[in-house]
Amino acid sequence: MLKAILGTKGETVQKFTQDGGRVPVTKIKTGPCYVVHIIRQEKNGYDAIQLGFGEKKITKVSKSLQGHFRGASLKKAPRFLQEIRLEEPVGEKIKVGDQIKVADVFQPGDEIKVTGWSKGKGFTGVMKRWGFKGGPRTHGQSDRERAPGSIGQGTTPGRVHKGKKMPGRAGGNRVVIQGLMVMAVDDKNDEILVKGLIPGAVNGFLIVAKTGKKKKFVSLMKKGEKTIEETEEQRAERLQREKEAKESLKEAEEEKESTEKPGEKKEERFEEKPVEEPTKEAE
Repeated sequence: MLKAILGTKGETVQKFTQDGGRVPVTKIKTGPCYVVHIIRQEKNGYDAIQLGFGEKKITKVSKSLQGHFRGASLKKAPRFLQEIRLEEPVGEKIKVGDQIKVADVFQPGDEIKVTGWSKGKGFTGVMKRWGFKGGPRTHGQSDRERAPGSIGQGTTPGRVHKGKKMPGRAGGNRVVIQGLMVMAVDDKNDEILVKGLIPGAVNGFLIVAKTGKKKKFVSLMKKGEKTIEETEEQRAERLQREKEAKESLKEAEEEKESTEKPGEKKEERFEEKPVEEPTKEAE
């Protein structure tokens, strides 16, 4: 029923798969995640679950939120709150105060999309914000290197169009990355390993939602293992490569032998013969 969970971004490392491939993997911390409130179709017009992730002091939030969290039997206030829409009514399967485990939502091989917030860059110019080329650096243009250039069209229309790319605040936007894949699920530490890179800074807030199942999935190699599991296709490809390598090596040796034989004959032709001393009869 529940196809999404909240989390924070961890470190990005490299891992090796069972077929010997190397992949970038980002860790996502997904717990503890609690059900704070249930939204029902009869009362609110849609079905959803309000999830709370992380922990902070209950005194750091307003009095109204303190009462809201106490209704869910939470002693500490969640760090993040987010509604997760549902396709079906909740019923009695999920109750307020329940803890959502990552293994109940995701399995290795699931296709997911991750929503995060990109790093804020502050107020920047057009070159950093939009990738402008900049002005000429010669012929007296000493102060035009990073300038935006002309921004209007003169008397007509006599103004700057809306949406013109100008200097301003860059970064800090909502970014959705689709087509990612869950490589492993660590239920003990409430973590998932996701193949690929994820937007935002470390410890940044993320929403991880399941979108489907990947057709081709190769699990990660366990720690301490060095053996590589091959499929029939991979084994056939490897044997074909080895056969081609042996044939090319054999051809190279034959060419080397054929080039060496004529050289040996030439050496025999131009062998220096000893000069015979003249005899008395010849004199």
